Amino acid sequence: MAERTDVRTIRVGHSPDSDDAFMFYALAKDKLDTGNLRFEHELSDIESLNRRAMRGELEVTAISIHAYAYLHDRYALLNSGSSMGDRYGPRIVARESLGRDGLRGRKVAVPGEWTTAFLALRLYQPDVEHEVVPFDEIMDHVIEGRADAGLLIHEGQITHEDKGLVLVRDLGEWWYGETGLPLPLGGNAVRRDLGEETIRQIARLLRESIRYALENRQEALAYALDYARDLPPELADKFVSMYVNEWTLDYGETGRRAVRTLLYRGYEAGVIPHRVEVEFVG
Repeated sequence: MAERTDVRTIRVGHSPDSDDAFMFYALAKDKLDTGNLRFEHELSDIESLNRRAMRGELEVTAISIHAYAYLHDRYALLNSGSSMGDRYGPRIVARESLGRDGLRGRKVAVPGEWTTAFLALRLYQPDVEHEVVPFDEIMDHVIEGRADAGLLIHEGQITHEDKGLVLVRDLGEWWYGETGLPLPLGGNAVRRDLGEETIRQIARLLRESIRYALENRQEALAYALDYARDLPPELADKFVSMYVNEWTLDYGETGRRAVRTLLYRGYEAGVIPHRVEVEFVG
C-alpha cells in the first residue's frame, strides 16, 4: 500500500498530567483513524504552554482560559477539551487559617500569571503580592515559609491536607457562589491559520479521543496513571473525573457562558486590559 503524500503533522501541546493523558489517550496510542493528520504530542506545564501559544508555536495546544484573552487573534477555542471546575477548582492554602481579608498584603505562590487560577485569585482578593513558582513546588514553598499562601492546581488540590496545609478558599466553589457557573480553567485551542477543513478534522478527532477515553475508562485510566505523580489509583481516578467529563466533550451553553463571564469580569476588574470576543469552533 502506497504511503500518503498529503500527510500533515499537527503538534499538540498538553500538560504531563493524568487528566490530559486520559483525554489524549486515543490519539497518543493510535486508537483512531486520523486520515492524513499525524499528531505529535509535546508535554509541558500549562504556563509554559501558555507562553508558547503567545508565540504561535503549536498547531493545537492546551491553554488557560485566562491566557486566551491574549491569544484570541491567533487561536480559537475548540468546543471539546475544556477543564471545568464545577463547584471546585484551584485552592488557596496556607500553614494556618486565613480568611479573605487575612490574605491582604500576603505573598502567595502562584503557578503562573497567565493561568486561570491566577485570574481567579485576583478577582477573589486583588490585594496580594505574588511569586511565580513551578506548580509542583508550591506546597513545599509554603511549608518552608517562603510564601504565606499557595495557589494549587492539578493534584495538589486533593493532596494538600496530607502535608498539613489548611484550605483558605476553593476558588471554584467561590466562583459558583458568585455566578452560579462552573469555573472554566483550561481549554484546547487551535491555530486559526490551519484552515477550516483541517480545523474541522482536528475538532472531530479530539472529541472522538475524549469520547473513547470516557467509554473505555479503565484502559485509558491505566495509561493516565503513568502521569499521576504517584497518586494512588483511586485518587487518580477521582482527579480525572473532576476534569474529564461531559463538560470536556462540549462546553455546552452554560460552559460557553462561563468562559465569557470570567473574561468579562477579568476585564471589569482591570486584570485583563481589553474586552475579549470568544470564538468556539468545531
